[in-house]
Amino acid sequence: MSLLWQARFFTTVNHLRDLPRLHVPEIAFAGRSNAGKSTAINILCNQKKLAFASKTPGRTQHINYFSIGGAHVGQHRKDETKVDEIRALLVDLPGYGYAEVSGSAKLHWQELLGDYVRAREQLAALVLIVDSRRPFTDLDIQMVEWFAPTGKPLHCILSKADKLNRNEQANALRMANTVLSSYVDEDGKPFPFTAQLFSALKRTGLEEADARILALAGLDQPLPLTESDSDISADSPPAGA
Repeated sequence: MSLLWQARFFTTVNHLRDLPRLHVPEIAFAGRSNAGKSTAINILCNQKKLAFASKTPGRTQHINYFSIGGAHVGQHRKDETKVDEIRALLVDLPGYGYAEVSGSAKLHWQELLGDYVRAREQLAALVLIVDSRRPFTDLDIQMVEWFAPTGKPLHCILSKADKLNRNEQANALRMANTVLSSYVDEDGKPFPFTAQLFSALKRTGLEEADARILALAGLDQPLPLTESDSDISADSPPAGA
């Protein structure tokens, strides 16, 4: 069972000044409206309605946070989350690129998204959801270019891969890797950007995405020993004594 299954709603914000003050890794999910971001989050967390998928794409205007740890796996919604036990936060950023959204809303989202991915200290990595049938639109590229100067890891999930045949899937993945590898630092070293194919319907790439996200959040490591655990370990006789 993945640690992502522990995810529960934590808070929602509409301004950077209201972002959580917890100092734990944040893994942010970004993507064009209709790219399948909410669906990907829900299937990765093994929950049907954790991330809200609006019937009208582009209507979600807030940054939604989900906590990992500090909550029971059984999702007892009435239990108070223990903030000091939260190990990481998943961040659902507003979808971008929907034509019917008003100009003022688009501007607000651009500022919110751009400032968050460029300046959020707690942001450990960005998971970019891209429709494998229409990879790397201008807005996807803009998101990558906002984020790239941070030097932090980016993992691109090419969603809806079940809509492509095997040859088309290979081409989509090749194109994604070509685009991502073109981003290099001042020394010409490629940024830590990776990509994979993914299908929520067929559950293709689920294990790969789960492992990658846990690693980026530092959740692939065992829990650190508590002080009491350390004392027990120190006082325990060696095996066979």
